[in-house]
Amino acid sequence: IPNDLEKINLEYACDNKYLRRKARIHFEKMAKQAKLEGYNIIAVSTYRSYYYQYKLYNNYVKEKGIHYADMASARAGHSEHQTGLAVDIADLSLDYDNFESTKEFNWIKKNAHKYGFILRYPKAKFHITGFKYEPWHYRYVGINLATYIYKNNLTLEEYKLINTR
Repeated sequence: IPNDLEKINLEYACDNKYLRRKARIHFEKMAKQAKLEGYNIIAVSTYRSYYYQYKLYNNYVKEKGIHYADMASARAGHSEHQTGLAVDIADLSLDYDNFESTKEFNWIKKNAHKYGFILRYPKAKFHITGFKYEPWHYRYVGINLATYIYKNNLTLEEYKLINTR
């Protein structure tokens, strides 16, 4: 459990949601700026405990099988949500499954990197990330890294590969 988890301002979260301090600060700045421009960015899922992730993953296995579960949810102990740096985002409908069709998605796609966030599981990158496209899932990596990843159309895995050679 990260020792610097902080509650997101309820103006930008559907209920009590927590991120690590730096991620929370930058998420709130991003959501505030979006709101000033007429968009509503809401955190619907953030930090998840090991136990919560264990239940979630196993529920996917039970409902849709292990193959789907492995594409849609990390196993407990391997979830980005457990780091306190990941946030699933929606608009005011709180339906992140339809987030891609919202004006908020278009805004965040163009602006998330300015606040240190990357779209973690981009379209057509399953073969690299191992996870299906999730237009709602963003990961805090810091402004410089997020900007580099955004400008070069990379995943975090591709960035790591480039920088370990």
